[in-house]
Amino acid sequence: MKYRIKDPSLASEGKKKIDWAEVHMPVLFNLKKKFKLNSPLDGVKVAGCLHVTKETGVLIRTLRDLGAELTWCGCNPLSTQDDVAAALVEEGISIFASRGVSNEQYYDDIHATMALSPNVTIDDGADLTVEMHNSGGNISQVYGGTEETTTGVVRLRAMEKNGKLKYPIMAVNDAETKHDFDNVYGTGQSALDGIIRATNILIAGKNVVVSGYGHVGKGVARRAVGHGANVIITEIDPIAALKAKLDGYSVLPMISAAETGDLFVTTTGCKDVIREEHILRMKDGSILANAGHFNVEISIDALKSNSKLVKQINDNTTEYELNKGNKVYLIGEGRLVNLVAAEGHPSEVMDMSFANQLLSAMKLIQSKGSLSPAVYDIDRTQDQEIARAKLESMDINIDTLSDEQETYLTGFSEGT
Repeated sequence: MKYRIKDPSLASEGKKKIDWAEVHMPVLFNLKKKFKLNSPLDGVKVAGCLHVTKETGVLIRTLRDLGAELTWCGCNPLSTQDDVAAALVEEGISIFASRGVSNEQYYDDIHATMALSPNVTIDDGADLTVEMHNSGGNISQVYGGTEETTTGVVRLRAMEKNGKLKYPIMAVNDAETKHDFDNVYGTGQSALDGIIRATNILIAGKNVVVSGYGHVGKGVARRAVGHGANVIITEIDPIAALKAKLDGYSVLPMISAAETGDLFVTTTGCKDVIREEHILRMKDGSILANAGHFNVEISIDALKSNSKLVKQINDNTTEYELNKGNKVYLIGEGRLVNLVAAEGHPSEVMDMSFANQLLSAMKLIQSKGSLSPAVYDIDRTQDQEIARAKLESMDINIDTLSDEQETYLTGFSEGT
């Protein structure tokens, strides 16, 4: 077995974390119990590129227990939990991941993962999928892939539009039981958790500027308000901006918000959201954090070029003293704040996301050869199955339609 991790001696600590997460992921556990006798992934090669956290450890165990042969790498240079990586290696999984890798090592790990010649790829941000297409991946062996996050789905839809996509992709991110929960409640809570762990600031009373009012932005804004913040939204989409205003938030262009914000959180998936002209207007003590997938939303080059002194405050916070004397603080090198400075999403919400990953991978295997290279939405029946299972795990019952109601909703003859 080949692998590359930081420290094998951390395995016992990592195992405790994965065991904890497993207890809090009942939907995935029950799916494994349901399918295990049939070993639906027996002999299937799965390559994953997804944050190596305790929740991902539960997904990896599930895939393994259903018969899959696995290799795995991290999808962000600072998100790997080294003890979890060590525990998975001890359990026989080929893991190529460690926290703090260089850009070169990051892609070396992806290429090591690709060497399995996978039948299914599980991706978060589309780096593995893109490398499979551009760097010698054995595309002929691939039944299809899945994509976990908004940024990756956007990239893969662009590949499809440009005729570059060579195998089918299930857009896990676009499942309601993923983006309406993982992105909103998961990122909302964990992003604020990361900011607080890195700085220990009081959120109450702060002007918190949230860039983007999609699912992630909504989640961050709600949690910030819950902590007592005054939230300002910046947007480029007039519909999203209008929603933010009617939800009770202030809406400003970034150039104006830069002058009043105390804490800035980017959530857009786009580059250069906070640029030089914004940084130069910021108050002394302003804090910058990113909750989007890649570290491109905050212009780190602009921070560096306009600073006379850079100082590391703690493991996850860097102080930039600007040329005019005021100080701006960057958390986690502008990478995903919830995974750099905290532990990522709570296990309970990742339960649904990873249930979607499992069911989507199984669908690709069952459909091998019959799907054209395109990005596919998740069937609503799958969403409903996962939501119902989650409700059952919470001892929550809901109503069902009567036969008369079914007839009414599917017909057209009844009127006034």
